[in-house]
Order: sequence, then C-alpha cells, then structure tokens
Amino acid sequence: MGDVSRFPTEHHFASYTGSAPLDASSGKKVRHRLNTGGNRALNSALHIIAVCQIRDGGRGQEYYRRKITDGKTPAEARRALKRRLSNVVYRLMKRDQRNRLAAAA
Repeated sequence: MGDVSRFPTEHHFASYTGSAPLDASSGKKVRHRLNTGGNRALNSALHIIAVCQIRDGGRGQEYYRRKITDGKTPAEARRALKRRLSNVVYRLMKRDQRNRLAAAA
C-alpha cells in the first residue's frame, strides 16, 4: 500500500481500497453500487474482517444490524460496514505514522 500520507483523507483511502460505494442514482432514486475498482487485496481483507465481525458479534455486528433495521439489504449493510472499517484502518495507520515520526524526532 505504501505510505499512508499519500491519501489526504479517509475518502481517498476508501476509494483506493474499493470500499467507497459508487453513485448509481437516477432521478429522485438515490442508490449506490459496488465499487469493483481499487486494490482488490485490500478490499478482500476488509470483506473478511466485515464478515467475521458480523458473525462474531461486537460493534461491527451492532452496526450491521442497525443498517438492516434502517431498511438496507444485507449486501448494502455489509458494504457500509466495509466502508466504516476502511475508515478505522486509515485512522490507525495515520496514528501509527504520527507515532513513528514522533519517536524518530
């Protein structure tokens, strides 16, 4: 993946991992579809994490169930969880980078 500083925001990182949904809206109907681009290995890792969190419980499962009760399909809820996990990974990587730079100084 390289240096995390090349991604200015978590949105850029999500687009790189392929976890950012693509707009597929038409007229008044607002929809999003699966992003088949991006780094497929990172997307696969996020998918495995999401499926495990849904299965094993915890905050990931709570988020998934909340999306289901909001009217999302299981696939849409899983995509939303993957996007949220992408944000968590990005923040952790940025924090680790700051800590490495502080330790080197």
